[in-house]
Parts: sequence; structure tokens; C-alpha cells
Amino acid sequence: MFIGDIVGRPGRRAVKVLLPRLRREWQADLVIANGENMAGGNGITEKTAAEVFAAGVDVMTSGDHVWDQKEVLPLFDRESRLLRPLNYPPGAPGQGCVVVPVPGQPDTAVINVQGRVFMGELENPFAALEQAVQQMRPLARVIFVDVHAEATSEKIALARMVDGEVSAVIGTHTHVQTADERILPGGTAYLTDAGFTGPHESVLGRKIEPVLRRFRTNLPQRFEVASDRVLLQGAVIDVNGATGRATAIRRFSESLDAALDENDAS
Repeated sequence: MFIGDIVGRPGRRAVKVLLPRLRREWQADLVIANGENMAGGNGITEKTAAEVFAAGVDVMTSGDHVWDQKEVLPLFDRESRLLRPLNYPPGAPGQGCVVVPVPGQPDTAVINVQGRVFMGELENPFAALEQAVQQMRPLARVIFVDVHAEATSEKIALARMVDGEVSAVIGTHTHVQTADERILPGGTAYLTDAGFTGPHESVLGRKIEPVLRRFRTNLPQRFEVASDRVLLQGAVIDVNGATGRATAIRRFSESLDAALDENDAS
């Protein structure tokens, strides 16, 4: 199970409330979430990371906002389940891939890579991902890749490059869930963007009016996290543990408000 970008307190609350039940119902062996917007909409803190791990997330990926909170730097030294994009230059804190044990199932490798189109200059994500996959394949039959990128073409091209070499490639960053989930010819599950977990009565999780003022005036604004219509979005992937090939992929969009209403009614 993969959870799209968690945005602020509303996103963290959705994970805490919804994930335990969904994990049981869907019998998810491993839960991965992108957490780069968890702390007030920007970055990751030790407290927010602990909160989401405690809710049932096994591995946390990130992206270009991973460095927005300074306290994340020492966290990388202590928390192997927290990833940053692997194609940052040598010397950057943390790691871009990890192998995690999955009870009753084969070990799973998780890889985090960031695109370059409209995203700034990092190391070449194609070369970095290709190298990481070759390193992970002897260690894990099941390999999951979070591609944090702006351009659809770059996400698709990266997935096509590793089709048959990894179990799934899921895109993050644009916060708009796409409807193109599929199994590629080589057996790799693919979705261009998982969407985001947080308030959807918003502009990508932020209050609407400040964003509109920024577009209208080009003046700096404070983009606060919105609060209404909170959804938990992402995808569930079935993988054949013997071959590492995906057999199914389903995107989801679960309402926090609906879950709370059900709890109140019961």
C-alpha cells in the first residue's frame, strides 16, 4: 500500500484514523508513504515522522521539500526507514533506498528518486535509478519506486526504463491523482501520480485565497494548510512474491469525514 504526499496536520490525522482499518481490510503487508509535506505543509520533523510511523507506515519517502525543516538532518542518522531522493549529490544526509523485512513475505526494497524537469538540478535520475535497481535486485525480489517529479513524461520514461526490473513505480509531487494505473508489459505496476493525503477543498492542500492572491499579484503570500474535505489517497499493489512482478494495481481515495461520521453513528 502506498500513500500519496501527506500534507500537514489534516493529512497526518487521516493516516492515524484511516490507516489501521484499511491496512487490516486490505491485508497490506507493507505500507509506504511520501511524507515530505507533513510538518505544517513543508518538510518533516522528528515528531511528525514518529506520529506517522506509529500509525502504521513502514517506510517514508520524500522529495524536494525534505530539507525544509532543519531538525530532519539528524533524524536521517537514526531512522533508516526515512528516505530522501537517491540522486542528491554525494555527501547529502540520508539514503535513497532501503531493504525492509516483511513478515511472511519476501524482503522488499524501496527506492526514492527525484526528477529534474522543472525541479532543479540534481544528479541524473535515470542513471541513479538504474544503478540503484541493479544494487537492490540481488537483495530483494520485490522493489518499489517512488518517483517524485513534476513532468509526466519523465515519470513514464523512468517507469518504462525499469519495466520488468521492479515491482511498481508510483509518481508523487503534483498532488493530483491520475487515472492511468496499469501493469506495464514487463510486469511493473505504474501510476503517474498517487494524489495527496490532506485537505482537498484547497489548492493542492493550501488555503485557496492566498494562492489566488499570489497568482493575481505575484506578491509573496503565506500558504497555510487548508482544513476541509480531507482524503487519504494512494494505491494498493498486489505482487507475486516469487517473481517480483505486479499482478494488480488499484488507486484509492478514502474520506476522513465519512469515516468519522461512521464512527459517530456507531
